[in-house]
Amino acid sequence: MAERICVAQIGGAHGIRGEVKLKSFTADPLAVKHYGVLESEDGAASFEIEALRPAKGYLVARLRGVRDRNAAEQLTNLRLFVPRERLPPPAADEFYHADLIGLAAVTAAGVEVGTVVAVHNFGAGDILELRPPAGGMTIMLPFTDAFVPRIDIAAGRIVVKPPEEASKLR
Repeated sequence: MAERICVAQIGGAHGIRGEVKLKSFTADPLAVKHYGVLESEDGAASFEIEALRPAKGYLVARLRGVRDRNAAEQLTNLRLFVPRERLPPPAADEFYHADLIGLAAVTAAGVEVGTVVAVHNFGAGDILELRPPAGGMTIMLPFTDAFVPRIDIAAGRIVVKPPEEASKLR
């Protein structure tokens, strides 16, 4: 399991006073402020949220030490992480997206479809990106009960029901 979890991503600058647009990946978007210091993916930079407010489609955050638009613009697309132990444990039917990366994707009959390489959300719901066993072009699969009826993190796999077109790519 991942030791650190991505809880937010900076979208870009907001205004001229150093505020940033923030996309929260937490169940309660405003909870991201309560997880303490956030770190960049490489751990080289850390940020503390001083103020956070909702806006249309995103949050606006003031980060300690970021005082002008130029500094805020330097943080565009930066993903922010916290150690797993600062987060609440997921409920029985929940999990962190980071825990899905690397899981084998198999059909109900046990046929290997691929490996989960990423979880995306382009605005219309989560999508799993699977790399087929033979490599090549990845498969994007809606992350819904209809396409992913079972998740077994302990066993290191998910059961998928890929669309007919995806199974022809193997």
